[in-house]
Amino acid sequence: MRAMVITDFGDTDVFEEREVETPEPGPTEVRVTVHASSVNPVDYKIRQAGSWANVSPPAIIGYDVSGVVDAVGEAVTDFAVGDEVFYTPEIFVGEGSYAEYHVAAADIVAHKPPSLTHEEAAVLPLAGGTAWDAVIERGDVEAGETVLIHGTGGVGSVAAQLALASGARVVTVSSPETAPLMADLGVDLVLDYTADDVTDAVQAHFDADEPIDLVVDTVGGTAVADSMDVLRPHGTAVTIQNPQGDVGAQYAKNPTLELLFLERARDKLDGLRRLVESGHLEPMIDSTRPVQEVARAHELVEAGGLEGKIALDVDFA
Repeated sequence: MRAMVITDFGDTDVFEEREVETPEPGPTEVRVTVHASSVNPVDYKIRQAGSWANVSPPAIIGYDVSGVVDAVGEAVTDFAVGDEVFYTPEIFVGEGSYAEYHVAAADIVAHKPPSLTHEEAAVLPLAGGTAWDAVIERGDVEAGETVLIHGTGGVGSVAAQLALASGARVVTVSSPETAPLMADLGVDLVLDYTADDVTDAVQAHFDADEPIDLVVDTVGGTAVADSMDVLRPHGTAVTIQNPQGDVGAQYAKNPTLELLFLERARDKLDGLRRLVESGHLEPMIDSTRPVQEVARAHELVEAGGLEGKIALDVDFA
């Protein structure tokens, strides 16, 4: 099979198109013909220095898949050849998705939302699963609560839609590029991280000192620490980054701090599919590029300022 391989760790010039061995599924695995993938921040972090993820070049990276089942292991009963599926490959196990075929454990694979193209479906699994954990599993958001989301890229844009679908009020701290998208979704308060003071703006909008029930941090830095003034007592902050600053300064509020790294599971993708089909979740795509242009896609994601994710059309013909 053809694949985009990193020949070493480093800059985007390490990508090279190669012929590699086609993987075979084990008894509890499926092999998928990859129609589309996407680029996440973790992709370029692993490309730069991915030994922490058990990656050893030459290697195939990439952690989103939308495609069609090509072969199934003897113990697999949930899928058949020809099924359209989507999922996010395990980071610490096996190869990635910038390739014609990918093999995955069947229990992390889900049926693709039929209303979505493969490119649309491919931008959801990793970011959407992470957002699901942050808002639904860890955040346990309820109708009537107020959620503050720092960053509205891949994870943050889905988190905002999940919170809105749950009946919560939503505040996003967005880039100038994604702020209009958040307003179009119906977010209650859209703040510009380059111009707005989050604490002052939130307190003024809700006419309350501590109106926030849940903080979702996708950007890192001092976002969590800076949000503690507006987090209610016994509120929750979930971060997918390494929080900095004096988070403990508000210990008297008894807040809960959740550090989140996505654990793959089919039920999260099934939940995302139901929301897509009910019209409560829309994939946000900045652009679609051929997988052969993955190096340029990495450069664009690293630079930031995108209006959604970059999808990759995996076609080596």
